[in-house]
Amino acid sequence: QVQLVESGGGLVQAGGSLRLSCAASGSIFSINYMGWYRQAPGKQRELVAGITSSGDTNYADSVKGRFTISRDNARNTVYLQMNSLNAEDTAVYYCQMTARAVGRVAPGPYWGQGTQVTVSS
Repeated sequence: QVQLVESGGGLVQAGGSLRLSCAASGSIFSINYMGWYRQAPGKQRELVAGITSSGDTNYADSVKGRFTISRDNARNTVYLQMNSLNAEDTAVYYCQMTARAVGRVAPGPYWGQGTQVTVSS
């Protein structure tokens, strides 16, 4: 199977920056899409940013120009650089990868355990 481990969350003041990382491990054959989602208290989980295997990216309107997603295919890792953070960015951030495990025919979605990001105003 495939396991995802996130790191980099924490407490930051408004206007500050954080960098999240998510590394995949296990019996990985290939990874296509990598994305970051977030869920604030009382709200639904939403897509923050995504990146395909060819490097195409997409962002939620609320983070465009402030967040940057990138990936290191050799390390099976996705990053989210978050700048100019504000209180509305406070949430649990989850990474998600669409990966094909060794021995499996079809790719499936895999999720990290989540990392808390808290922005103090």
